[in-house]
Amino acid sequence: MRQDQGEWREIKFHDYAAIFKIPGLYEHLFHDLLRCQSPAVVRRLLEEEVDREGGERTRLRVLDVGAGNGLMAEELSDWGVGFTVGVDILPEAAEAAHRDRAGVYKDYHVLDLAHLSPRERGALRESEFNVLTCVAALGFADIPPRAFREAYNSIVPGGWVAITLKEEFLQGDDRSGYCRLIRDLSGSGALEARTSRRYLHRLGARGEAYHYVAMTGKKVHDA
Repeated sequence: MRQDQGEWREIKFHDYAAIFKIPGLYEHLFHDLLRCQSPAVVRRLLEEEVDREGGERTRLRVLDVGAGNGLMAEELSDWGVGFTVGVDILPEAAEAAHRDRAGVYKDYHVLDLAHLSPRERGALRESEFNVLTCVAALGFADIPPRAFREAYNSIVPGGWVAITLKEEFLQGDDRSGYCRLIRDLSGSGALEARTSRRYLHRLGARGEAYHYVAMTGKKVHDA
């Protein structure tokens, strides 16, 4: 999982790759110091929805987009999910996940979802994922709406979607494209919205609060 580019500027870290190369640095900065809660929040919401429907966590096949060094996959593994595949655009993220959380991913793909080859697209769809997670990574340059649509279309109808978005990205003046995308998915019937919860994502370097919205839903058909 990676933080958005705008928030990185506050502490003058722009190079995700450099941070992933140093064991423990990401967790120390964003979890120990700035109290990031997003992976745990998404896990709880997804757990509540799956349990409400009487689903079995052992049957979940998760595509974790913007996977970073595996914090979301670790939450899922602790819950009992045994099949999670990570996707990130940075090879350093994959290296960090294998180094820091060996075994939480069945596989980890380094690719650009906005520019998939036919082979890459086919490989994702053949995996028959029934859960899509994306935590604190949507709405920025590396995962634009086009990339999210590819990920969304890689999960099977009836699959779960569990994501977070910065609350500003859901407002009318949003420029990320995600306000329109979520509205279009729901309005077209492609997505059946379930839960939506505003929460404290993390603190800023000066102690200010960054709020995000965590959402769950079920895919009805491709976007």
